[in-house]
Amino acid sequence: MSDGSLSQDEIDALLQGSTGMDLGGSSAPEGGAAPSPEGLQAFANLLQGTVESQQSNLSMLTSAQVTMTGPELEMNAPATIASVIGEALVQVHLNFSEGVSGTHSYLMSSEAAIRLAGSMMGQDDIDLDDAALNALQEAFSQLSGPVLTALGEKAGTNIMTGPPNAETVGPNDISGVGERVAAATYSVTIGADAPAEVYELFDPAVIGQILGSSAQAAAQPAQQTAQPQQTGGGFGQQTGIGQGAAFGAGAQQQQSAQFGGQGPSVQSVQFPDLQYSEGPSEQGNIGLLMDVYMEMTVELGRTRKLIREILGMGEGTIIELDKLAGEPVDILVNHKLIAKGEVVVIDENFGVRVTEIVSPMERVSNMT
Repeated sequence: MSDGSLSQDEIDALLQGSTGMDLGGSSAPEGGAAPSPEGLQAFANLLQGTVESQQSNLSMLTSAQVTMTGPELEMNAPATIASVIGEALVQVHLNFSEGVSGTHSYLMSSEAAIRLAGSMMGQDDIDLDDAALNALQEAFSQLSGPVLTALGEKAGTNIMTGPPNAETVGPNDISGVGERVAAATYSVTIGADAPAEVYELFDPAVIGQILGSSAQAAAQPAQQTAQPQQTGGGFGQQTGIGQGAAFGAGAQQQQSAQFGGQGPSVQSVQFPDLQYSEGPSEQGNIGLLMDVYMEMTVELGRTRKLIREILGMGEGTIIELDKLAGEPVDILVNHKLIAKGEVVVIDENFGVRVTEIVSPMERVSNMT
């Protein structure tokens, strides 16, 4: 069961009510109990399928060539993980808020965090201040997107996380984990930098919930398709088909006798085998937000004035802005810069033609 799917033997065992079969986390472990080795392997394969998308997202954020390998998924004590990383750590929390329940976070050394945040902000030798932590929140929010989509498709539900929260922690201050945690280890290389290890921490119960939902979804259609095979010839009798066939045969004999053996041919109805077909795949979590209204504003320019200058304003006062004539105006959504454009006139109204979409790296730099 290396790919996390159920074999035919396991489906048969489910239908027979077997209690000795281990589905590798088919039920959520209580109290953070460790999933089986098979369950860990199936979950690791699921994460492996998201590495390419995560790598692409991080490349766009840093405007550099990014290589990600892994992950290796193991059950470990938080203290063991911390001893490998070092004394100064950064933890980014992205706990699950919908679909499954449990904690979820990323952990790395402060050195790796500085290199990642510096690459996003286009600066070297930065401090782990609020701006750097905000950049890390943006980075791991983007990295978790492919993971959430893959987990949601596996569990057959929408899975979402709360807002990210980054903080510096010590080896004994790793929060949101129990005595043992499922740690997925990625090796991340940005540009010409040395590889750095990033740990994605999952509550062990989450693995059980994901694989358990997948096992139930696989067993339900299997049970529906197995019932007609088990009943065999009795299926026609249960649905009345057997009686209809007998009636048809008797009617055929009677009509043949009345019309000298030249009666119409009557045959029993042949029903096609029942087939289970999967519906269309779940759309990404972004579909939940399509009908949400957001405030969009266009900013012509800004300036700063002393209070005495503001109080001295009157009708006819000219305020000089920081934008040059003909320079693109800023397009903001919820006060966050997303694009730039040029002013146009539509009938008697002003409008803006979008000329540039702001890159993720520019959005991060605007946080400083």
